[in-house]
This record gives sequence, C-alpha cells and structure tokens, in this order.
Amino acid sequence: MHRVFALLLPLALGLSSCQTVDKRSSETRLVPGDPGAPSQVTPSEALAIAQKYTNHPWRPFARNILHGTDTKGVLVHTPDAGLNDPPERPGWWMPGAVNMGIPYKWGGFDDPASFDLAIAQGSAGGDVSTPAKRRADNAAVSAEAAGVDCSGFVSRCLKLPTVHDTSQLPSVCYPLEADDLRPGDLLNVPRRHVVLCAGWARPDRSWIYYYETGGSPDYWKPGLKEAPMQALLALGYQPLRYRGMAYEPKTSGKEVLTRSAITRATTVTEPTLGEP
Repeated sequence: MHRVFALLLPLALGLSSCQTVDKRSSETRLVPGDPGAPSQVTPSEALAIAQKYTNHPWRPFARNILHGTDTKGVLVHTPDAGLNDPPERPGWWMPGAVNMGIPYKWGGFDDPASFDLAIAQGSAGGDVSTPAKRRADNAAVSAEAAGVDCSGFVSRCLKLPTVHDTSQLPSVCYPLEADDLRPGDLLNVPRRHVVLCAGWARPDRSWIYYYETGGSPDYWKPGLKEAPMQALLALGYQPLRYRGMAYEPKTSGKEVLTRSAITRATTVTEPTLGEP
C-alpha cells in the first residue's frame, strides 16, 4: 500500500501543478477585439505606448528650430523655448539639452524611431497648430518637421497602421456611455481633438485620467492629465472604444496607472478642445 501511494503521489502532484498553470493562463488570457479591426491592442499596450511618447528623450539643436516657411512654402513654428506667441501656448524644448516627450506636430504621425531619425537629419522639431493651419488642413502639413499631433498620437497608441484623424476614428470604434469608459478608450470630438483615457481618477467617476498632446496647459507635448468628466462632456467629447481593443476577462492590473505616473499627472480644471 505504501509503495502504491509513493508511486501515485508524484503523479497527483504533477496533475495539481498542471491544473494550477492552466488556471493562471486562463486568468491572463485576453478576450480579443474585433478581428476585422485594422489592428489589435490591449489597454496596457495602449497606455505603455502613450507613456513612451511622454518620456521619450531626445536632444535637438539650433538646426531643428524653424520659425518661417519650409522649402515647400509651408509655414512652420517649432515649439521650442523661443516660441512665445501666443504667450498662453508657449514652446518648451531647449536646443542642446536632453528634452523629454515627442513634440506636437500638425499632421504628425511619427513613432519614436522615425522621430529620432528625422531630428538627426535636421528636420524641424514639431510644428504648432494655428487657426490658419486648421483651415488649410492637410495643405498645412510640413514634410520637413517631425512629431505627432493628437490623432496621430492616439492612432499610434492603438497600433493603427495608418493615421486616423478625429473624423475617421469613429468609423473604427464603438460608441460608449461615459460611465463605461476604461483605460484605452477614447474621448473624441470630430474635426477637433481626441484624447486617450487612462482610468478613473476618483471612485465616483467624476474625474478621469487621460493622455493627450495638443491640449492645455502644455499644448505642445504629450502628457498625462486629469480633468472633470462633466467638463469634457460639456465640450462635446464623445466616448468611444476601439473595435480592435482586447480586454482581460479578469483585470490583472497591468493597465492601471502606476503610482509614479499618477504623481506626475497634471490637473486640468478647465479642459479645452485641444489646440486652437
């Protein structure tokens, strides 16, 4: 009897171990997004990409500054520290120093690698939005500047193969109720602005964390912010969920903002519709 028990015990332990592994794998298995969506992404991946844009180090030089027209006649204003017009939307990056965050560029869709290459080759470090650029739309996009705008930033966070502007994003998303927003979802105003939701900032869901570029107060760089949900809705922001967004059946916590990220979030009591 003892010999039989001794032989069966390792087998029983082995089965128990296998069952434990299976349970763990089932808890972390993702519910996939719509296979017909242009890309597949998880909330944790979307937030990680946003954080990479926010924390990306780069060293520009004087040759990356441009306040004037490029060789094609497109007017460019880089958001370097010398930009102070208008004073409420100043530039920020310093030539010759290591700066953090990929700068805003009207019509930009760079990833960190393509941005670094363009800067090394002498491209302008970003290009701010103006009412004139908004009116001109794509005709005001400079091929000689590098960076990312609000929809380019969100498109990258969703791992979309091509940029989807604010009027195109609803076609690849589902509409939501505001209370159903989760990390990785969007708040979008067609033809104006879009932000990436990063989680609720208050237990009562009255404030929300979000990543954006092109919005107050640091208009021309990406960052994590928190703002009142009702203030965003009053501006016309529409809650959306990307069709290719995968979700964990049981939240692992990976998509939850880290404490260090939260401590760096900017509080915005009066959010805007992005750049002017």
